[in-house]
Amino acid sequence: MFKSAENQITVSYPSDSAKVEFDKISGEFFNHFKRKVHNYSIEIEYKRDFENLKVEVMTKRKIFEKFIEKNPLLKDLDDLMRFDLT
Repeated sequence: MFKSAENQITVSYPSDSAKVEFDKISGEFFNHFKRKVHNYSIEIEYKRDFENLKVEVMTKRKIFEKFIEKNPLLKDLDDLMRFDLT
């Protein structure tokens, strides 16, 4: 989100799902923002930003490492059983 003109704010989003999630809170957020800055003539422009879209490939190993963060005992189990997560 950045100020693109005197009374215009441009919101860039990486994906359609991110825009959907932002739309859920945008009404309340911008009403509060306009009230805070005492400027009710602010216009909001949405722009799709493909450059900042990061696609991460989730392998079985990465998924397992995320589970280890939540439950450290899984690391001990992995050391004991030597899972093949390739």
